[in-house]
Amino acid sequence: MLGGIHEECGVFAVYSDKTADVAMTTYIGLYALQHRGQESCGIVVNDRGVFSHHKDLGLVHEVFDKDTLASLGQGNIAIGHVRYSTTGNSNRINAQPLVVRHMKGPLAIAHNGNLVNARELREEYELKGAIFHSTNDTEVISYAITEQRLKEPSIEKAVEKAVGRLKGAFSIVVMSPKKLIAARDPHGFRPLSLGKLGDGTYVVSSETCAFDSIGAEFIRDLLPGEIIVIDSDGVRSVKTYCGTEKSSFCVFEYVYFARPDSVIEGASVHRARLRAGEFLWKEYPVEADVVIGVPDSGLDAALGLSRASGIPYGVGFIKNRYVGRTFIQPTQAERTNSVKIKLNVVDDTVKGKRVILVDDSIVRGTTSKRIVNLIREAGAKEIHVRISCPPFKNPCFFGTDIDSRENLIACKMSIEEITREIGADSLGYLSVESVNRIAGEEAKCGFCDACFTGNYPCEVPKEMPKDKFEFKIEG
Repeated sequence: MLGGIHEECGVFAVYSDKTADVAMTTYIGLYALQHRGQESCGIVVNDRGVFSHHKDLGLVHEVFDKDTLASLGQGNIAIGHVRYSTTGNSNRINAQPLVVRHMKGPLAIAHNGNLVNARELREEYELKGAIFHSTNDTEVISYAITEQRLKEPSIEKAVEKAVGRLKGAFSIVVMSPKKLIAARDPHGFRPLSLGKLGDGTYVVSSETCAFDSIGAEFIRDLLPGEIIVIDSDGVRSVKTYCGTEKSSFCVFEYVYFARPDSVIEGASVHRARLRAGEFLWKEYPVEADVVIGVPDSGLDAALGLSRASGIPYGVGFIKNRYVGRTFIQPTQAERTNSVKIKLNVVDDTVKGKRVILVDDSIVRGTTSKRIVNLIREAGAKEIHVRISCPPFKNPCFFGTDIDSRENLIACKMSIEEITREIGADSLGYLSVESVNRIAGEEAKCGFCDACFTGNYPCEVPKEMPKDKFEFKIEG
């Protein structure tokens, strides 16, 4: 998808039983998770209780060079984060991980997801005298943990008590002077996995593709509601909140967010997208000469549709790999300009042909309209657009940047009207029933499809804008 939905964040952490270059390991892990957030990134290294950290706006390779990584030094624990802002605007103060220092010692935290009760918790802590420096949910979580830490005998008990106060989506990693803790919300909205890198070294990541990049062995996904503690005694699990809520993994992880080489909840993301293409063909067959996909997340579904239909798969676009994802641009005008230089149509693939164009979603419709127009200008005879998820009709409160129905084209137009608006000859969205089946029987979870159906797995606020903690002086 080249415009519209913003990505998640990505978290990565490493625990070693000896001093090592954990900063470099985390750097490589974050590089593998770059697709989950391109606004900012950061790393915190723990050397026997002394925390060194660096974070800034930019991509991983822009924020960290050889000297910056060296300045973090050696250590035995590290956590890292790549961010796209779903709560809190894009500025350095909102970059993660967040480092907190208090009378029981320092801690660092990185977070993926959105809390639905963040505003209430923040107001509660402010009334108690808390001073917030950022405008993201992560600082709210840090206050929940530190409040409990002053009461509880251990950091893991503090995290356990704090988790009981949090509502919504959160996959977090927390680092104390001696321990690495990871936790996943009871619904299991966001992914989080445990791996092992040799004897005595454990890693935690939002996706398994990061394990592959560092040569780590995947052990398992954290259970919804599970808290794991990693220290000198190894790994232990706290399951206080496991099974307390219905499993509701974000199905859009399979459609778009995750890297295709990741395996999440037991299911291959690549295979899920192939299956989405197969289902699209069954639901919307059409006579055509070639199937093409919009890079990158539309390619696997296009291949799946091609295989199911027998219609040849073709390379329809050449993508400029040096242009960031267009939704990173803050204004629609900038997004439109980015599309112009990011994709170039391979004329020979589409000229004079009936084309099936596969993409993962349509949000505003403006980018889809431009892409269809590019193919039309290249000489395509017909253009049949197929989308590997249902229409977006509802805001997401759990970490996807869909905070209003105002800009969702499916809330304003019928399928026929959208077809005319984007200039296609036909349009087919994957059904809700099929999108919930793309992960296959190997998936060990239930799904949240609220952005398509409005059926939220927990109580949500009436609205939750991205800038809910931003304050402007009027007048």
